Amino acid sequence: MTSTLVLGGTGLLGYHTTLELLRRGYDVTTVSLPAADVAHIPDEVETLYGDIMTMTDDEVLSLLAGKHAFFYAIGADERTTPQAPAARFFYEANVVPTQRLARLARQAGVKKFVLYGSYTAEWGEQWADLGFRSRNGYPRTRLAQEEVAYLEGDGAMDVMVLRLPYIFGIVPGQRPLWQSFLDIVESQPGQVAVLGGSTSSVTVRQVAQGAVGAMERGEHGGRYAINAHDLSYVELFGLCCEALGRDPGEVVVVPLEAVAATYAEGDAQCQAAGLEHGVHLVDTAAFQDRDATSPRTVGDVLGIEEDDVVAAIRESLDWCVANPREVPVPA
Repeated sequence: MTSTLVLGGTGLLGYHTTLELLRRGYDVTTVSLPAADVAHIPDEVETLYGDIMTMTDDEVLSLLAGKHAFFYAIGADERTTPQAPAARFFYEANVVPTQRLARLARQAGVKKFVLYGSYTAEWGEQWADLGFRSRNGYPRTRLAQEEVAYLEGDGAMDVMVLRLPYIFGIVPGQRPLWQSFLDIVESQPGQVAVLGGSTSSVTVRQVAQGAVGAMERGEHGGRYAINAHDLSYVELFGLCCEALGRDPGEVVVVPLEAVAATYAEGDAQCQAAGLEHGVHLVDTAAFQDRDATSPRTVGDVLGIEEDDVVAAIRESLDWCVANPREVPVPA
């Protein structure tokens, strides 16, 4: 009961989950796409490379043989803007492979399946007016992803989902996704306009603790929306300013009505190009104007410990600033 498989072990979530599993004495095998820099993976991990989506069922069953738990730490997120309809893209990227791999995990005798999901599913259940269960393909399919995994596990395999919010931390050699927020700040040389809402946030170490805690203590069908720090967009963009050597006081809150037309125009431009956001920009704006924070889960059933989220934000942003992206040299 100590053998585990982490899918996506070289990525942010999978890597830190691997470290937490090792810390608690578990045997870990990881499966990841080939990566350029894997020197950070501990030697005691059995590290395999390949695309599990193209493997045959027999090959996947061989990987899962003898495993007590399967951590599913991959998937497409809402940063991708696919061809319309977006729901079809996210369905094929997240729902279909999850159902297949959960089915194979059950067939292989895996007892615990931990799925790394999205907090947009949480708000899809709570705020119907945002259309997260109807017109927005990304949260719609995240909800469907959860359900198919639960159904595949019923009666034989416990399936737990972490509904993940903003996550901060680093993997050696990998650029944090928060580079995009620094880009937004740099695009606004004067005041930095933000909406007045807030979001749940955690460190990646806390995600790892929650994932392993879900395996050890979670219940089948558990939907765990984790949160350690209520992060306002004023605070987040103020930290971005700080990382870039700017005055955090340059961040100003603007009313939703002042930016709604701009967001609507962005959606219209996508539609004209045959594209669609996983969450429409107008609904993203409405979401960011609200206090979208879950109750704190530090010390809760999953065993998530206190950690310094703000320090992790600074670490993520400082890494981006200290490692500027290479700009192609014109031919």
